Amino acid sequence: MAPRGDEAAGARAGADTDMAGFTVIPALLSGSGGAARQLLVKPHRAREAAARRPQERTLFVLNLPPYCTQESVHRLFSQCGPVTSVELQDKPGPGAKSEAKKSKFFSRKPTEGYRVAYVVFKSPAGMKSALKPQTPWILSPSEHPVTTGLQKWIQDYRCSITDTEALQKEVDDFMKKHDQRVAAIEARAGAEDGVPDEEGWVKVTRKGRRPGVPRTEARNLQAAQREKRKRQQRELLNFYSWQQQDAKREHIAQLRKKFEEDKQKIALMRAERKFKPY
Repeated sequence: MAPRGDEAAGARAGADTDMAGFTVIPALLSGSGGAARQLLVKPHRAREAAARRPQERTLFVLNLPPYCTQESVHRLFSQCGPVTSVELQDKPGPGAKSEAKKSKFFSRKPTEGYRVAYVVFKSPAGMKSALKPQTPWILSPSEHPVTTGLQKWIQDYRCSITDTEALQKEVDDFMKKHDQRVAAIEARAGAEDGVPDEEGWVKVTRKGRRPGVPRTEARNLQAAQREKRKRQQRELLNFYSWQQQDAKREHIAQLRKKFEEDKQKIALMRAERKFKPY
């Protein structure tokens, strides 16, 4: 649905503006009007050594609202031509390299502020079509609405609640794979133990009568306590003259105290040895 009134006229006027090499695409949240936003697009350019995306088919997009998802951006630019992929980022850059999928429980990151996108079209004609002056685009059409406002906050809150059963299953699967990897490494090390290589060298491992102790928190605490006791034993005793004098006085006081205790014991023994016929 096309916007009406001054907003539509201002949006169309903004579409013809060229801002530092960017083409401005006016965008409205819905067809019922409202504040017009501006998406800034231009062809993606990068050095040949750092290029990970096909430059002749990749469109660089700025000023994407935080509520725009990868699916909504894909659907939005598909009106210019078939889209191969969409990559959303917090700031421009090469992006993360393709790697194994991380856990959804430990890689959650709230979306804050406006983002950028790299839209890869199937052919260069799609990118060229997006660079032409456009009528205002609808970010949240009625057939594919985008969640915003209070509903967006509620959705984010519900997604932040962890499903304990799913988390436990993921942890169990991870530990099972980890145990399998460790068992494979140990089996390979056991097979190579004592076997010389091509040059006659034998690999020495820590497996044996006294294998390496894992560095757990309890082990680290025990090691720290042992080091503390060793330092205390290495400290110099009676190094200063006043320390020697105090030690002598304390030693004399202990001798006197022991002498008095011994005198009392002797007197008690003599009293018990007296002859008492009756």
